[in-house]
Amino acid sequence: MLQDPTFWVAVGFLILAALAVMFGHKPVLTMLDARVDAVKASLDEAASLREEAQQLLAEYQRKQRDAVKETEGMVARAKEEAERIAEEGAKNLEATLKRREELAMEKIAQSEADAVREVRAMSVEIAVEATRVLIAQKLDGSHADALVN
Repeated sequence: MLQDPTFWVAVGFLILAALAVMFGHKPVLTMLDARVDAVKASLDEAASLREEAQQLLAEYQRKQRDAVKETEGMVARAKEEAERIAEEGAKNLEATLKRREELAMEKIAQSEADAVREVRAMSVEIAVEATRVLIAQKLDGSHADALVN
């Protein structure tokens, strides 16, 4: 058995394993602990980043809702302003049309009054001319002198 190389390989392996366990387990455990700590730190950082991302998502969703509400408010105010402007325009148009109608009625009344005056003036002229012609035809010289005195 001492002459068998397999025996010596087994003894060497056992000695190497014993030495590795005695002197190598602490560095290996330290390395594994460091790796575990690094993984835990990575997991903690990932959890922290996830929580931060959730907070950012919630904040941006809130901002989006606020922006939508503000936009809806702006649209509503714009519609109200448009309706007010349309109503104001309709009132202004109505007032303008009423003023134009009144001016037209005044012009018509003025034209009627002018026409009546012209007809009266013409009637007076015709009556005066007819009277003059009649007097000139009917009146002879002696009657004319009596009227003048």
